[in-house]
Amino acid sequence: MGDTRLEIHAGGRIVILVGTAHVSRESIEEVRRSIGEEKPDMVCVELDQGRYNAMTGGAWEKLDVVRVFKEGKGFLLMANLVLAGFQRRLGKDLGIKPGEEMKAAVESAGKLGIAHTLCDREVQITLRRAWSKCGLWSRAKLLASLFSSAFAGEKLSEAEIENLKNRSELDGMMNELASYLPPVKETLIDERDRYLAAKIWAAGGSRSLAVVGAGHMAGIKAHLEKIASGEEGTGVEELDRIPPPGMASRIVPWCIPFLIVALLAWSAYELGAASSLSMLRRWVLWNGSLAALGSLAALGHPLAVLVSFVGAPIATVNPLVGVGFFSGLTQAVLRKPRVEDAESINDDMGSIRGIYRNRITRALLVFLLSSIGGITGNAISIPSIVGDLLK
Repeated sequence: MGDTRLEIHAGGRIVILVGTAHVSRESIEEVRRSIGEEKPDMVCVELDQGRYNAMTGGAWEKLDVVRVFKEGKGFLLMANLVLAGFQRRLGKDLGIKPGEEMKAAVESAGKLGIAHTLCDREVQITLRRAWSKCGLWSRAKLLASLFSSAFAGEKLSEAEIENLKNRSELDGMMNELASYLPPVKETLIDERDRYLAAKIWAAGGSRSLAVVGAGHMAGIKAHLEKIASGEEGTGVEELDRIPPPGMASRIVPWCIPFLIVALLAWSAYELGAASSLSMLRRWVLWNGSLAALGSLAALGHPLAVLVSFVGAPIATVNPLVGVGFFSGLTQAVLRKPRVEDAESINDDMGSIRGIYRNRITRALLVFLLSSIGGITGNAISIPSIVGDLLK
């Protein structure tokens, strides 16, 4: 099994790590073979309950997209779906569903009468922690990276998928992620290494076997050794909490409305009320028109396009809500998602056509593109106003 198997002797216990690639046919067979040959008394699986429910069916039917917008989780859901769509597209090329090796581990343990546990952190908590640690620029980079990966035309062969389990390949990927988005790498990789190790150790068993993504093996091993030696505990409560927004995160969103009001007041003082009204009209038109254009590009309902135009200036001066909240909510209410949209959401996320066809992802697209449009409108209009005032 080579680099895909690690056996750790610590604290009088044996923990066997089996590393996998999440869309690998060979990994599925290796997991089944390992559980049968090793005969552990506990099998730990790198899954959370939500992802396991999604694999076994029925999870998306409970999705309330209107509630998602009301709770301000539109960006998080979009990132989650794009990532799932990327993995599903890779697996589709090979005739394998993402995470099938994890599902195979649960099934194999059940057939052999071996206790098993799901030991990963809930994906929504992981995404929310990653999101909370990112600034505006990092969030934009994260979404851009996810979308470019999801819709890239390049296909990976089965041999290339298997190479994802090679340590040298993984080191390169992790280093690239760390340099590109350090906060995301910390949350998606480093924190989960510790979380998985703590849950694997807490699951008990004198001889346990853990099925994990190959990229986590070295980190989990290091943390297991620290736990066994007493250097580290198994408490991970702080890793399940969403960090409160920092002072900068609370202040920065109010800078743009403050700047706009200050510029208009300056314009009224220096050039008169008529000039100030002209600049206000220019800002509203840029901000609202580009937000509406975003909704239109998402093929949103005509009323959602109108709401984007009206809502963008309102959202700018009141950053407690974004224009995407108004437009996405309008789209979801007027084009209410159907049961078949929930059932096909994973497949639809694998293509642009599927995203436009599915009412859930269409509402999310309206939310996303109208938000980008509003931000772009501010980026164009505010410097233009400043330029006129400095003439």
